[in-house]
Order: sequence, then structure tokens, then C-alpha cells
Amino acid sequence: MPDFTTVYERRNTNCVKWDLIEQIYSIKDASEILPMWIADMDFAIPSVIVDALHRRLEHPVFGYSIAPEESKAALSNWLYKKHELQIENNWILFQQGVIPAMAAVIEAFTEEGDKVLIHSPVYPPFTQVPERLGRIVETCCLLEQDNSYEIDFYDFEKKLQQGVKAFILCSPHNPGGKVWSKEDLTKIATLCQRYNVLVVSDEIHSDLVFKPNKHIPILSVAEDPNNIITFFAPTKTFNLAGIQAATIIVPDERKRKILEEQAMMRGQMELSIFSLTAFQAAYEHGEAWLDELLEIVSSNMDYVAEQLTSNLNGVKVTKPDATYLLWIDYRDTGLSEKEIMDLLLTKGKLALEPGTKYGKAGAGFLRMNVACPRKTLEDGVARIIKALS
Repeated sequence: MPDFTTVYERRNTNCVKWDLIEQIYSIKDASEILPMWIADMDFAIPSVIVDALHRRLEHPVFGYSIAPEESKAALSNWLYKKHELQIENNWILFQQGVIPAMAAVIEAFTEEGDKVLIHSPVYPPFTQVPERLGRIVETCCLLEQDNSYEIDFYDFEKKLQQGVKAFILCSPHNPGGKVWSKEDLTKIATLCQRYNVLVVSDEIHSDLVFKPNKHIPILSVAEDPNNIITFFAPTKTFNLAGIQAATIIVPDERKRKILEEQAMMRGQMELSIFSLTAFQAAYEHGEAWLDELLEIVSSNMDYVAEQLTSNLNGVKVTKPDATYLLWIDYRDTGLSEKEIMDLLLTKGKLALEPGTKYGKAGAGFLRMNVACPRKTLEDGVARIIKALS
């Protein structure tokens, strides 16, 4: 049975979440700090993946390997069953992660000095990756509506008209947890096609959606699928960030060949045998674990929202449509970001993420990871209340 109650000791395991707190938060001693910031879970991965890795380890030779068609078929079948998206296996290219995939696509299909459009607030690499590649990042700020986000299509189209070459979509949205509607996605695809703008869609959180919401891949609503490049990965869904496995779905043959040639030029190899083993096992056998995970995370979110809103003045917590990340609104407390971060770290001994990490539009918010055992979650909530009471 899945284990979502055991608290595992992760310190001193070369773990970013637990072992880099001093460096990330510029503090001298992090031994008492509880980290609830970066988006990985404190849950054990599905046992079916561990079993698959054990079976592969029984063969003592770990030589050069190829990606089996069964791995691609596992993803294709998953996307059709979960999201009603039908793709061809040959559309799938493997990458070591969604961020390397994003960098590869931006580098392949835009030039230095080109404009790349993003929404804001949004996951920081959406800004960092294009800028480091010498692209100009244009921002279309999301509109706040009913404690959630909506797309400002007037501003979006206006930006598209100004020579943008690519638009990077975050679907579902991180950090807001918004699941975009079919109407929103259709409009995005239509406008980008009209202005000859490539859609680059990061859908890494697509499996972490709470009922009755439903993730819709933008590829499934686009009139021209050749104008869409999508990223999927098992790493967020099954807590496998350390295995470094992601995919780029590229319907257009010409674009696939460009990306394949780019990978050869850079000496980029296939995924490791262990990444491919975990990847295939996750998509073939991980569904039952995921179903239970979603129930646990949904319950955790309800708990945090109820506790914080009933115990703290000026704090608003709205349950998102997707992800295991809460976007906490503290603007009515009157505290600055520096003040609230200082209180959380020094008084609460808790590490959350400041909203401005996700752009200026994130000012007044905190991002909190609730994918952890209930015992850890209750500790974290008590620390927030202690810090801000």
C-alpha cells in the first residue's frame, strides 16, 4: 500500500530542499528550519517504481542503452487515458528535465534579441532561461479574479502583435494552481497561430489536478498542432526529480529534426537506463498511487486553508485547481515581504518561498509546498501561526 504517513529523514542526503537552506535563505544555522519551499514531495515514491529499478539492478551490466519503444508507448497510453490526448510515439523526444527542454526549444527556434512572451507571476525559469539565452522577455500580467487568475487577452494579443517569436505557457499554472479552460487554451492557440508565434507549453503539473477540474493539453485544441511544442514529465507527478527525465512532444517533423540535430551537436545522449526504467514503470503502473496522493494533497490543502484563515488576520488561502502548492495572499496583513520572511525564518523557523521570486506580480504572496505527511504539515502550519500571530 502507498505510504503517505512516514516522515523520512532527508537531511544529509544531498537534498536541495533540506541541505541547501542555509545557502538559499542566507542564514547561518538551518538545523531548526522546516523547509516547505521547493516543489518536491516528502513522500516515498511508488513501490512499483522501486521494484522496477531493483529488477534492472539485478542485471550487473550498465552499458550504453537506447530508449525502448515501450517507454514512449507508456507515455502515449497515459496521455490518452488521462487527458484524451492522442499522440504518435515518434513525436516524443527525451530530455533530462523540463527546464533543459525549454532551453533547447528556445535556443532552436528563436534568435538572440528575439522577444519571448510569458505570463506573470510564473515559475522563475520562464524568465531566466530566455534571458540567459539573450532573448528579450515580454510579460503579460495575469488578472486577479475571484481569488484566482485570468488571462488579460487584450494585453496578450497586443504583445503578440509586437514581434514576439515564442510564448511559454504554464499549464496548469505555477504558482497559482490555475487549470486553464478549453476556451482560454483555444484562444491562446488561435492568437499565436494568427501572429506566427510558437507555443511552448510546460504541462509538468498536468496529472496533479483536483476533481472536478480537468487538465486540457493545448495540443488537443490547437487548429495547427505543428505550432505547438509541449513538455510532459513524471517527475512532479511521482516525486522523481532526481532521476532527471522529461519529454518534448513535437508533432512537426521539421521541428523534431532540428531538435535532434541540436542534441547531436551538443553531444546530448539518451536518458540513463535507470531514468528510463523509472519513467516507464511510473506511467505503466503508477496510477493507483497517484489517485491516493491527490486525496492526501487535497486534504492537506483544506487543512492549511482552514487553519490559517481562522487563526490569522489578513491572510487568505484559496485552494487551487491543481499542483501541491498553495499561493498564500498576505497583503492585508500590512507586512512587507522582508518582514514576513524574517518572521517566518527567525520566529517560525519555517522556509517558504517569497512571491516576488515569481515576478513583481507575486508581491504579497508566499508559495507553500503541502506534499508532506500530515505530521509535518501540522508542524508547518503551527510555525506559520506562531510567526504571524
